[in-house]
Amino acid sequence: MQKRILTTLALAIATAAVCGEPKVRTGIEVLKERHFDVLKGKRVGLVTNPTGVDQSMRSTIDILHDAPGVKLVALFGPEHGIRGDIFAGQSVTNTTDPVTGLPVYSLYGKTSKPTAAMLKELDAIVYDLQDNGCRSYTYVATMGRAMAAAAEHNKTFIVLDRPNPLGGNRIEGNMNEKPFQSSVNYWAVPYVYGLTCGELAEMANTEGMLENGKKCNLTVVPMKGWKRDMTYADTGLQWVMASPHQPEADSALFYVATGIMGELGVISEGVGYTVPFHMFAAPWINHKVFADKLTSLQIEGVLFRPIVYKPYYFTHKDQELRGVQLYFTRPGAVNLTSLQFVMMDVHNRMYPEKNPFKLCKPQRHDMFDKVCGSAEVRLRFTKEMSYDDVKDFLNKDIESFRTKASKYYKY
Repeated sequence: MQKRILTTLALAIATAAVCGEPKVRTGIEVLKERHFDVLKGKRVGLVTNPTGVDQSMRSTIDILHDAPGVKLVALFGPEHGIRGDIFAGQSVTNTTDPVTGLPVYSLYGKTSKPTAAMLKELDAIVYDLQDNGCRSYTYVATMGRAMAAAAEHNKTFIVLDRPNPLGGNRIEGNMNEKPFQSSVNYWAVPYVYGLTCGELAEMANTEGMLENGKKCNLTVVPMKGWKRDMTYADTGLQWVMASPHQPEADSALFYVATGIMGELGVISEGVGYTVPFHMFAAPWINHKVFADKLTSLQIEGVLFRPIVYKPYYFTHKDQELRGVQLYFTRPGAVNLTSLQFVMMDVHNRMYPEKNPFKLCKPQRHDMFDKVCGSAEVRLRFTKEMSYDDVKDFLNKDIESFRTKASKYYKY
């Protein structure tokens, strides 16, 4: 009998090793282990999308819907919707979830902040979204506005924490300025802020960053096993697309490296092709020469491969584009935000008549400034199209923010 038990135990251990038992347990896993203690007896609204799952890929919607002592009464949909079926930038509408029959309230469209009517029947709002660690990702704004609503209407706000796919040590870019606040630039944090969503929520709540400086009754259900130097691959967790153009765990790296430049709509960053945000390409670029010039800069941790491709959809649909594809060999050594400015710098020296700031539609300058959190980035850079002119501005807030943010580290 004892031999049989030992054999069974050995088999279980071997199976766990083969299946890759995650090293990290996310907030929803910890909440389950705690038997939903912070939600017992509460009427709950859930802000989530397809990334809100446990390690067996069961939706947080279904978990809370079936949880004993928890009454899930409403769902709130961020950009892309709770089922991830809405394209980037398209409005999400109020609807009914076909699985649970619960009302789904849009937080990305005519309404971006829960209203009194939406919250009337609730005791608590639960937030379970996987973001990408970058300020311009709209889930940051969704969390901030939902927290503000919780503060205004005296509702508990509960964050189920998840890993930052960029890690907990990477901080890049300038702090945003108040006049440029928007859904892609919500809180006064650097472009890459190096915090989990739970840590960010605690900092915002404590530092008076919610609307009108109010504070909500905030609870963060922390992860177990996460460390600040972890890549997402280190966690052992499966990646669920955080949005249609963030299909892989390392997508966040490329989003930061090319996404600002992509706002101009002139140079392709790869959206519309099979590797979104991996590219820098346009019809006029000599891809081989461009790749050689970038390679000659010897930027540690990144390689540039010449490439030719045709996007299947979006801005450059069916156009033959030439340029480079990025490959990160040592992501930790690369200042990701700088790459798009370095590439635009080299591109301008090759093709000064193809200045993307002059070729783009005027309204794209406004979007570029919103994502950068300041007009100063554009104004400094476009004087000579030189990265050196904007480098100090992009890096000016990093160390002061690191000192401030470190007070809210949970891991």
